[in-house]
Amino acid sequence: MPKPDDATRHVASDYEIRISGRVGESFRLAFEELSITVRPAETVMRGRDMDQAALYGILDRIQALGFELIEVRQIPPAAS
Repeated sequence: MPKPDDATRHVASDYEIRISGRVGESFRLAFEELSITVRPAETVMRGRDMDQAALYGILDRIQALGFELIEVRQIPPAAS
């Protein structure tokens, strides 16, 4: 089996995830590994040092809870 080189390794990154609407305390408990900011029309979550498996796990939870995903973006290291 070939060894992954530096270009194919999964590197941890910081992500910002926006969902439509405001969320309550139970939602916050389901995503306690993230920092959560509630704005008037949306909720913004930030995760630090997440690999893609962690990101997809969070996205699966958002979908399972029935929230509308607005945006997912990788945050440059200097901005986080």
